[in-house]
Amino acid sequence: MIENFRKIEYLEFGNERQKLAFSEIKKYGILEKLEKYNPILTGTIPIGIDLPESDLDIICECQNHSEFKTYLSEIFSNKKDFKVYSTKQNGIDSTIAEFKTDNFLFEIFGQNIPTEKQNAYQHMIIENRILKEKGSEFKQKVKELKSNGIKTEPAFAKLLGLNGNPYSELLKLKK
Repeated sequence: MIENFRKIEYLEFGNERQKLAFSEIKKYGILEKLEKYNPILTGTIPIGIDLPESDLDIICECQNHSEFKTYLSEIFSNKKDFKVYSTKQNGIDSTIAEFKTDNFLFEIFGQNIPTEKQNAYQHMIIENRILKEKGSEFKQKVKELKSNGIKTEPAFAKLLGLNGNPYSELLKLKK
């Protein structure tokens, strides 16, 4: 299992969807274009618990949301179904761009927080560790719950018997 998600080369040797994700990210130079924002691919595809409709989530660190929004528009507005918007997530200003490429929906997510400290990255690291500890049967149960419409963090919380908000409870499992 992956210990360092900073580079995406691990995808090249993963399952079919991971290989396809690697190819698509490289083909469009996504990470290179976002380099100044310290991008990290997060979500379910890097840890192999994705569904066929799962998107590629890339988190970024942006100090200036207006500038980030403009930059995202400049480099990705020619992509299919492009949209960019700002919102608050857990009270934190966030800028999100979405677009489609040949095989994936991309979601670029920016906050004024170092990427390795953002919840999406923290959740992925914790989930990866749990998958490693619990094995393939647990992984299959997570995927089953997800295919029945349960989001990733609530699926983990349910299987681990965590009560309360699954997103914050999962963060408590950080070592």
